[in-house]
Amino acid sequence: MRWTWIDRFESFESGKSATAVKNLSLAEDHFADHFPGFPVMPAPLILEGLAQTGGILVGEANQFEKNVVLAKMNNVRFHRDALAGEQLIYTTTLEDLNDTGARVRATVHSGGELIGEAEIMFAHVTAAQLPPGLPDTKFVFSGELSLLLRAAEAARKPSAAK
Repeated sequence: MRWTWIDRFESFESGKSATAVKNLSLAEDHFADHFPGFPVMPAPLILEGLAQTGGILVGEANQFEKNVVLAKMNNVRFHRDALAGEQLIYTTTLEDLNDTGARVRATVHSGGELIGEAEIMFAHVTAAQLPPGLPDTKFVFSGELSLLLRAAEAARKPSAAK
């Protein structure tokens, strides 16, 4: 994965739901060209943020023992543009989890207003199903996304110092 489209997890309930935040800064490269004079977050990048939030939820539900890949998105709807300067709240709920994959319900809000929604399907893939040359190293959960989840877990544990 080349880019991470979430900044942090706000809440995480194992096997049930996850909420993540993305702050939209005008300094991000995509705002310069999409669209000049009217900087909006491209819809595919918003969907990727939802998929990253939901993918971590699915992976964690399996103790990160399976590779999780985005399979498809259904019923995707956008209600308005996401603008530079806004904070996006990605909310995902695990609807179904089985040996072959998972289904997640996902929404994105800003300032309490619904921006978009989708149903996201994830597949569990084995080493034999991976493209040649890609190691079976739980590639989705080995980078920055795993660090974000660990930060969320640390934040929700009570502090030992009093």
